[in-house]
Order: sequence, then C-alpha cells, then structure tokens
Amino acid sequence: MLRTNQLFLNYLEDLYEKQERKEDIIIRSFSKGERILTQNATPSKVMLIKEGITKCFFVEENDKEYIVEFLGKGEIIGEIELIRSISCLCSIEAVTEVTVYAVAIPYFKSLIKNDLSLNNHLLEVFAERIVNTSRRASYQQLYAAEHTLTQLLELQVQQDIQMSKEDMAAYLGITVRSLNRTLKNLGK
Repeated sequence: MLRTNQLFLNYLEDLYEKQERKEDIIIRSFSKGERILTQNATPSKVMLIKEGITKCFFVEENDKEYIVEFLGKGEIIGEIELIRSISCLCSIEAVTEVTVYAVAIPYFKSLIKNDLSLNNHLLEVFAERIVNTSRRASYQQLYAAEHTLTQLLELQVQQDIQMSKEDMAAYLGITVRSLNRTLKNLGK
C-alpha cells in the first residue's frame, strides 16, 4: 500500500555525499499537493524520494483519476520514462511535504552504463512492481472494498496523514458514492 525502499535510499544518499560536483544530484522539496511529475509531460530529472509520501496516479480519458500506489522513502520516479525515452506514464503528487534527490539525466544515464549496483537496484524495483501489481489485481478480485479500505484507513493513522474521499475512492477504483456506502457499512 505504501512502498518504500531503504536500500535504494541508502545507495543514493551515498552517491549524493560522494559527488564531486554538487550538481549531478540535488535535493528538491515539494509542498503537499504539489505535482512532482505530470502524466504525458517530459521529465527533467529522475528522482528518488528522500522524505514524505506521494501518490502515483493516472487520469483516464474520461477524467477519472486512478491511484496506482502510494510511494515513500527510497522509491524512484521517472526512471522508466528515461530508459524508454517516453513521456510520463502517470502523475506523481505530494501527499505530505516531500523531499527528493533529483538526479540529472546525463548523470543517471552514465550510472546505468557504468554502475552495476544501480542496475541491481533497478532490477529489484521492477521485479517488486510486477509482484505488487499482480498481488493487487488478484486481491481486488478476491476481497471486498471494505477490506482494502480498512487497510487504507490504518495507513492514514500509521503515517498521520489525511486523504480526501476522492483519493481513497481513486485508490480503491470506486466512486465516492460507493466509498461513502462502504464507510457507512464499516461504521466510519
């Protein structure tokens, strides 16, 4: 539900500290609600979340939003677009105050060519995403929205964040009206 990757964060923190020119990797901050990447736009940097929580979402042709995942510390964004030379597949927005390591594209490309450790981290990320996508798809087939909503409400308490009903519904893949019914059934 909230993805994190401490090993990747440790790796990039180490690169940040060791860089000679402090321009290959910089630290950027985003306010709650601020867009970090925009669907169909060209990313200017590859980023790794240092602190905070973001939501990764698609806006469909009918203007409906679907939240794919919530991303936290150590999650990388913009790498698929760079590797494939495509525009952003989805949007990333700050749910809390967010700090990222923003990696210059030429530097990231040179790391891909020369740093086996980065490539191993990327392979782990891609494999984890495939597993998570498969699990979530099967989970949504097998369990009622109440079960996933309960987990989402627990996440809000654990992370001390508030999500709008629109975001909760977008994550569950249901309408706000259905969400309200489900909340009522749960006694919330």
